Amino acid sequence: MAPVVDALRARADEVELRVVLTGQHTTLVDQALETFGLDPDYDLGIMSENQSLYDVAHGCLSGLRRVVEDSRPDAMLVQGDTATVCFGALVAHFERVQVGHVEAGLRSHDKWAPFPEELFRRISDAASDWHFAPTGGAAANLEAEGVPRTGIHVTGNTVVDALLCAADVPHAVEDPELASALREERRLVLVTAHRRESFGTPLRRALGAVRTLADEHDDIVIVYPVHPNPSVRSVAQELLADHPRIRLTDPVGYLDLVAALRHAALVLTDSGGIQEEAPTFATPVLVMREVTERPEGIEAGVAELVGTDPERILGRARSVLEGSWNATGANPYGDGRAGERVADIVIADLTGAARRTRDLAPAGARMA
Repeated sequence: MAPVVDALRARADEVELRVVLTGQHTTLVDQALETFGLDPDYDLGIMSENQSLYDVAHGCLSGLRRVVEDSRPDAMLVQGDTATVCFGALVAHFERVQVGHVEAGLRSHDKWAPFPEELFRRISDAASDWHFAPTGGAAANLEAEGVPRTGIHVTGNTVVDALLCAADVPHAVEDPELASALREERRLVLVTAHRRESFGTPLRRALGAVRTLADEHDDIVIVYPVHPNPSVRSVAQELLADHPRIRLTDPVGYLDLVAALRHAALVLTDSGGIQEEAPTFATPVLVMREVTERPEGIEAGVAELVGTDPERILGRARSVLEGSWNATGANPYGDGRAGERVADIVIADLTGAARRTRDLAPAGARMA
């Protein structure tokens, strides 16, 4: 969301902005705030140990209601597929505030994968007035669900804006394990795995494949920034912690993540954002999910679906490390101006000002 915030602040004579954090993930958000120089106006601090989805829902709904009643905004912008986004959109709808959904229209067409994000995203889109689709394919999904074309704008994804900005920032890697791995004369494999639908056996099978990959290739070092959820952390510690060439770290800062993506020989991930970020550096991405709401990367040949089956993961990972990755497609997720487009559309609609930007493509059109 940082590129949208920056673009709105650049036009402070036209709109007044408030930045709200729910505090759903404190450490992860703090790193992003520092990286992009964001100073929130509200922080609800809802994070609690071992919180459930019910806890998050209650904290978001009650806290955001107070914020909206206090600030009486004309519009609320939400981004992505988290609980914060879904319940934020609902609060705005309940209070008859216009909603803009950044990164709208992504669909796996399976409500259980990613769980619960697929449903969160659909609900957010149903409550929204502006649908800022990152690609023509996402826009086509919205049209197929009956969203009027006038409410759909193909903007590109703000994650590309943020990545391009961060890539230009001089940075010394801060995480000691990642810094050590980058100094080694071994190829780096970056792993991220945290999806709820993989908890239990699927995650254990996927991480078992990661360990086997490390056993087979003594010329690689694997870095895995482990999500703080206990269901992820306990399995990672059990299966991977004692391997000499697997480094388990706390979640790394955004600039550290950019450095890892830039230098990695391979990324194994179930993250949505990384599917969009790694192709900017032509880094091979194997997606450890059965379905993805980001099919454009698969279609463009810059990512592959391998699920959580160990043989599928190992088969493709071995091939990539042996030099068979021949992806030639460009990153299909935008040109780095998505935040500017989102801000321009919102300001034009709220104030009647003329548009300064154009959409990347007509609603429903596939981007090349």
